[in-house]
Amino acid sequence: MAKKAKEVKRKIFVLDTSVILYDHRAVVSFDEHDVVIPIEVLEEVDNFKKGNDTVNFEARSFIRYIDKLSNGKLISRWISLGKNLGRFKVALNSKVEELDAVELMGNAKYDHRILNCALSIKEENPDAIVTMISQDICLRLKAKALNLKAADFQTTSVKDVDTLFTGKREVLDIAPSTIDRIYTNGRIGLRLSKVKDPVPNEYYLLKSGKQSALARYNSETGFIEQVPEKRIFNITALNAEQSYAINALLNPDIKLVTLQGKAGTGKTLLALAAAIEQRSKYRQIFITRPVIPLTNQDLGFLPGDIESKMEPYMQSIWDNLKFIKSLMGRHDKDRERIDEMVESEKIFVSPLAYIRGRSLQRIFFIVDEAQNLTPHEIKTIISRAGDQTKIVFMGDINQIDTPYMDARTNGLSYLIDRVKGHKLFAHITLEKGERSELANVANDYL
Repeated sequence: MAKKAKEVKRKIFVLDTSVILYDHRAVVSFDEHDVVIPIEVLEEVDNFKKGNDTVNFEARSFIRYIDKLSNGKLISRWISLGKNLGRFKVALNSKVEELDAVELMGNAKYDHRILNCALSIKEENPDAIVTMISQDICLRLKAKALNLKAADFQTTSVKDVDTLFTGKREVLDIAPSTIDRIYTNGRIGLRLSKVKDPVPNEYYLLKSGKQSALARYNSETGFIEQVPEKRIFNITALNAEQSYAINALLNPDIKLVTLQGKAGTGKTLLALAAAIEQRSKYRQIFITRPVIPLTNQDLGFLPGDIESKMEPYMQSIWDNLKFIKSLMGRHDKDRERIDEMVESEKIFVSPLAYIRGRSLQRIFFIVDEAQNLTPHEIKTIISRAGDQTKIVFMGDINQIDTPYMDARTNGLSYLIDRVKGHKLFAHITLEKGERSELANVANDYL
């Protein structure tokens, strides 16, 4: 008689508030397994529903989604999440007999009440594997200290940021005749370049002794094409990485560009200069960034109208525009043209929250500090792109200002990892700081 297949243990996932504010549809991300939301999470989500930041949007969307999902049913009892999915409910109590976690942890903090609820679920379901899901590392550590399984919400995370696609590589031992040919003809056949497993729009530093050439793989033609030196609004690339970035920013066939790198590598400056260089091709140059106040206060706490409130957050963008103008003479027509573009809103700077609902038609769209965006928000922005629109995301995945994401789970890393290899996409990791020697000391040693 054949042995019975080993019975798979039932799984229950208890979600923390941070997961909901990261992705409002997180409850349907666990396949056929059951999902529990502590009542305290609903209370916390309710506190986030007002405002224009990403977390506020996710909070409102979650409330509407759960209301639609319940369809008049009691959500304190198990309800189906849909075909091939598990069940869902809101847990109301947190009585723990085996371990008096309430006395141990206290009930004053939301986190402790959520932990107590998860421990209750574990005690009530001894036949199930109960796991606490949270974006909060400290909360996960507390859970593990209480003998409760805990994990990060990883449906959109990158496995290893150390191996994240950089968009560039060095190719050594190229024949001198090949280097000569790329300068003479502007391109070479792929089979001559010793490039293995080429990725569309990947950039190369081809080396032959002291000779070298910068190039890009064009998957449409099958050739490796020279990256020529290009000056944009009096700005010249100071290293190979910046040359790659300029090439991608100016290429009309590349509609989506990501620039990742530490402060001072020239990301914002190059994107702005490239946008202004191509001003005649686009209806508007739209520059934005997510607003993550260091004090976690809403914009409403600041005095003045929306323009006054936004000025501190957008100052770095204006500083880069001023630098571009400083490279021109006082009576230079291009200098006056930039001022006119700002006054007529041909160059428009706005917080990311205020673009929701807009259609991006023939726009050069620049998103700064993109490492603070969720994968869901990255997708939302790109999905709004109309004809003849180009989108540039910039940021440093090691400088994240929100507690709900890290280098693996932020939207910029997710975008680079998922879209690499598409013919419309190019990515460059900029590593060499060009702001100043002093700035490089801070980046390298502090």
